[in-house]
Amino acid sequence: MVTTPTRPAAGKAAGRTPAKPSIRRSPDGSRQKTAASRPVPGNEADRSSNDRDNTLPGKLSRMWIFLEGSDRKASGSSYYLIVGATLALTAIGLMMVLSASSVESIASGLSPYALLIKQAIYAAVGLVMMFVLSRISIRGLKRMAWPALGLSFVLLLLVFSPLGYGVGGNRNWIGVGQFSAQPSEAAKLALALWMATVLARKAKLIHRWKHVVIPVVPVAVLAIFLVILGRDLGTALIIMLIVAAALFFAGAPGKMFVIAALTGAGAALILTLTSAHRMERVANWLRGVCPIGEAGCYQSTNGLYALASGGWTGVGLGQGQQKWSWIPEAHNDFIFAIIGEELGLVGTLVVVALFGILAVAIVRVILRHDDPFVRILSGSIMVWIIGQAFVNIGMVTGLLPVIGVPLPFISYGGSALVFALAGIGVILAFARKTPANVESSS
Repeated sequence: MVTTPTRPAAGKAAGRTPAKPSIRRSPDGSRQKTAASRPVPGNEADRSSNDRDNTLPGKLSRMWIFLEGSDRKASGSSYYLIVGATLALTAIGLMMVLSASSVESIASGLSPYALLIKQAIYAAVGLVMMFVLSRISIRGLKRMAWPALGLSFVLLLLVFSPLGYGVGGNRNWIGVGQFSAQPSEAAKLALALWMATVLARKAKLIHRWKHVVIPVVPVAVLAIFLVILGRDLGTALIIMLIVAAALFFAGAPGKMFVIAALTGAGAALILTLTSAHRMERVANWLRGVCPIGEAGCYQSTNGLYALASGGWTGVGLGQGQQKWSWIPEAHNDFIFAIIGEELGLVGTLVVVALFGILAVAIVRVILRHDDPFVRILSGSIMVWIIGQAFVNIGMVTGLLPVIGVPLPFISYGGSALVFALAGIGVILAFARKTPANVESSS
């Protein structure tokens, strides 16, 4: 039998090992060799592609793809990441409110579960609002903007009526019987919604400073003024962050941010210099750890002691000592210190990681949509919640002065919890839909 000599494999001629042929059975049961379908190992194109992927631009490109995701797949994953992180933070908050408040509740003659029950009721209300808002269309949210803004200003003005009262030197509460609320928390969400509606309509004119300033800046300044009038500088700073985020995601000129930053810094400096209490807090922050027993930094010093005593894994849930009146109202602004003491560094890192997951998921929602309303509103809510979280953590760890800002989802406070969950509900409304569905519903 005459056989035709076979040609050398292309891979072999190039000095590479050829791919192994695969074996399959024919209909008559005999085995036959077939050409391999896999790419040849050592292929120069594959190698150069891998080299490109290992470069800094390649890594950044992969990170961008991860953040942006694909349409339907990213929609589902972002939605569940947001829901999961929010529910986990809320559950941690309820657990830590019970642990941090039980001692002072017993000392006041109340049930150790008194504040937990109140916080759980507010959590239930907030979760219902989150679910309802996640089902509202873009058109429905835009229609709510002006009424929500008007109602928030009415509530802010009621603070200075007989219904208003102060807590800790700040007059920022209203109460009717057993019901109490903090209007500035509602103003955060209402202002973000209204600014997104107005700035989205001006998307093509946003490069002109007049259309950026009017009417957004005057309305925002009025809201900030009413909050500062109640001596709540911490909340006013968070509202400033929300306004800056709305303008940034709307595409406002960069020069405006420089002017706004200088103006805001000057205003904050004047407000600090004109208040002995704020001056004392800033001075103690600049000094670092204060002497034991000094009233001006009693809370911040004991907060650092709580974090230091927790170690890696903490002293155990419910076993902390700093909540025994060493940290006044430990269940409020300094609850992160109790987490560090009882759950250790591991517990604090879990909380930080959950906020990080929430931030990444919201960024994915923002990147998937071209609708300026969706981007502005989602970005504003993200900066509000994530920014406030890290301001609180920085305050507890001594990186920032104490300004009285609660930790979202975790600190005790019904108004803050309800409206933070409501803000997440708005983002879930966007995360549930692909960009095509969002455009059709707007």
